[in-house]
Amino acid sequence: MKFSVLVPTLNAGSQWRVFLENFAKQSVKPHSCIIIDSGSTDETVALALEAGFTVKQIDKRDFRHGATRQELVNLSVNCDICVFLTQDAILAAEDSLEKLIAVFLKDNKVALAYGRQLPHLGAKTLETHARLFNYPPVSEIRTLKDKERLGFKTIFCSDSFAAYRKEVLNRLGGFPPDTIMGEDTIVAAEMLKAGYKIAYVAEATVHHSHTYTLKEEFKRYFDTGVFHTQNSHLKKEFGNADGEGLRYVLSEMRYVIKNRSFILPYSMFSVMAKWLGYKLGVKYRWFSHNTVKNMSMHKSYWSRVHN
Repeated sequence: MKFSVLVPTLNAGSQWRVFLENFAKQSVKPHSCIIIDSGSTDETVALALEAGFTVKQIDKRDFRHGATRQELVNLSVNCDICVFLTQDAILAAEDSLEKLIAVFLKDNKVALAYGRQLPHLGAKTLETHARLFNYPPVSEIRTLKDKERLGFKTIFCSDSFAAYRKEVLNRLGGFPPDTIMGEDTIVAAEMLKAGYKIAYVAEATVHHSHTYTLKEEFKRYFDTGVFHTQNSHLKKEFGNADGEGLRYVLSEMRYVIKNRSFILPYSMFSVMAKWLGYKLGVKYRWFSHNTVKNMSMHKSYWSRVHN
């Protein structure tokens, strides 16, 4: 099967060299590798061209989580599988791409596969726990029937390291053109409802994690609340995410107590920031446009839409 590697970029920084070095070592080679760059002022574009990537440049104001990824899909001609990575997702093994692609060969009903995200080397306690919680070491295949068991978690996936069967993706309408986040979740739901499967491939790994401040945690979860409100049909179809949130909090507390108990107060503040951000995001229509924009991590989104 021919596959393309697709990456949206913006000032990828020092990690970009590591990204490209690990990419070059992969045991399977893509039919094409393409980036859409949103106005980088560092070496991102030059290094990508040097590594053999096709580069399309757009204005930063024109970036959309869904539409830009769909444009990457459209640029990936003559391929069966579209593999998405983010610029800070470092392939962790030489067979990471091979393992992710293999699942499509084994089962022609798999339309979406995503790999395991490990914390970056030297990651802090909370970001390490987040990756261990959301990306366990055991692979699984999910179908629509699993919503009875998993609820909203059934449609969990991440475009930081995910692959799509291109023909199915396009036939179902592609990525939503303009969503504040969660374009992968929306597509995952449509694929399951159309009778296809989602594969979580724990053997395909990347290093990918973030260290957020309390303010950034608030903003990130505010946007999650906005996403859930704007896509309320997903909760009706797959169940509420509140139970999973509580399970995450309890897991984090146990992990912190076991590994670094003295940061427990900070962990509790982090939980409060996430909870408050999410609750306000769910009610974002209560606030003025400027207030919403200030509370959001994705300010450019609010420059295009009105609440």
